[in-house]
Amino acid sequence: MAKLSELLREHTTLDRDQVGHLNRLVSEWGMLADFCFSDLMLYVPTTDGRWGVVAQVRPATGQTMYHTDFVGAWASESETALLDKALSSGQPVEGEITSDEVPPDTHLLAIPVAYEGKPIAVLSREWIEQGGRRQGELERAYWSIFERFEKMVVDGVFPFPQRAGDSSAAPRVGDGVMLLDGNAEVQYVSPNANSALHRVGIQASAIGMRLSELGFHDGPVRQAFERHEPVIEEFEQAPQITLLCRAVPFLDGDDVPGAVLLIRDVTELRKRDRLLLSKDATIREIHHRVKNNLQTISSLLRLQARRLTHPEAIAAVGESVRRIRTIALVHEALSREPGDDVTFMEIVRPLLRLAEEGLQSPDRPVRFTVQGDGGRIPAAIATPLSVVLTELLQNAVDHGFPEGSGGGSVVVRLSNDGDAMHVQVIDDGRGVDGNFKLDDATGLGLSIVRTLVTTELNGTIDMRPLAPADAAAAGLDVETTKRGTVVELSVPVHDEE
Repeated sequence: MAKLSELLREHTTLDRDQVGHLNRLVSEWGMLADFCFSDLMLYVPTTDGRWGVVAQVRPATGQTMYHTDFVGAWASESETALLDKALSSGQPVEGEITSDEVPPDTHLLAIPVAYEGKPIAVLSREWIEQGGRRQGELERAYWSIFERFEKMVVDGVFPFPQRAGDSSAAPRVGDGVMLLDGNAEVQYVSPNANSALHRVGIQASAIGMRLSELGFHDGPVRQAFERHEPVIEEFEQAPQITLLCRAVPFLDGDDVPGAVLLIRDVTELRKRDRLLLSKDATIREIHHRVKNNLQTISSLLRLQARRLTHPEAIAAVGESVRRIRTIALVHEALSREPGDDVTFMEIVRPLLRLAEEGLQSPDRPVRFTVQGDGGRIPAAIATPLSVVLTELLQNAVDHGFPEGSGGGSVVVRLSNDGDAMHVQVIDDGRGVDGNFKLDDATGLGLSIVRTLVTTELNGTIDMRPLAPADAAAAGLDVETTKRGTVVELSVPVHDEE
């Protein structure tokens, strides 16, 4: 289904401000449909002289009359007559419509939508006339509220030019309604609103009283009257009870003859939010403590290494220390970020710093750089992927730039397409033989890499000699870079289920 803005651009000559006014109307008109218990449609005159439906909404307080979406359809002859009259007169027009697509006895109320004193569209309320049934108190109150908003639409003061917070999260009509007069005294309380008052301990009848006299927080209402605009506020009306209220003033010129207050009890929602925040904080504290414990183990291993004399033992302990520090970096990143995902760049940058500190030496300076952005990845794959990257960096230095080689460059390239993380580790060192096969590698580092990528991460990995295209992609000098190694791996970043 085409969006409202697209339909308006395609079929009308409305300017940007007028389109914005209609967009705001459509973002608010669910409340109007609920108050009038009817389907609403937005018609606009098109450039070819017809009337087109550009938006449609159904009520949540009553049964819809149309099960079909008419957005993109054209008005019938009987509808066109009412729409033309409403647009030219600038006043609401009511009449019966006939069409093959509407039931018999369908009535249409055409309400001109004004912007800066000029009608630019028509809002239609459509319903089937039913006789013999008397309206209840709730229906009469809701009808009176809708008629207030109808006049504001005609006068061009509804929708309001500014938005008070996120109206999509605001209370709906079905949550609870209180109607206030110009003195902010309560004229009507819906059953759901009355239940909300009882939950906060207000048992007295609210009719004819101000909210402050009832002991109910009246901040949103006072601000709505003073500022002539809707106000959304969440507050604790009573211990352990949280209410979300939206006060919408009625405007008549410079006067505010009343307002409607929508009330929603969000106590259970906020309890769940607090539980989630507490759970998240607990998980982050666990990551922080694991990081501290790993750093302690790393420190103990370094102390142990100082007492060793055998070069192979010292090298083995040093490699273990780097692997433990790598895992600690992941837990440190997870302790700072909420949720189960982590920004991979927050791990890669410290890893490169560790590599610069521990792998290079004065006679083989190695420059480490990173390109691209790995985005966010699940914590479940962050640790093994970080260990893999550490091993690849160490392998690139140890085998690409032996002692006395003069050093070179190692480039890490990252990309994340939403389905998989793609990592390239490119160096301009000695390079590998064209017949090299990773499956035949016997070194501990590459064995760890192969096992983690293919089993734990369910990914793929390949190692091959550097090609000119690889050097160019990594930002290396193609003319002087004749040898090197490229390691490519791809790891799924979403749950297969």
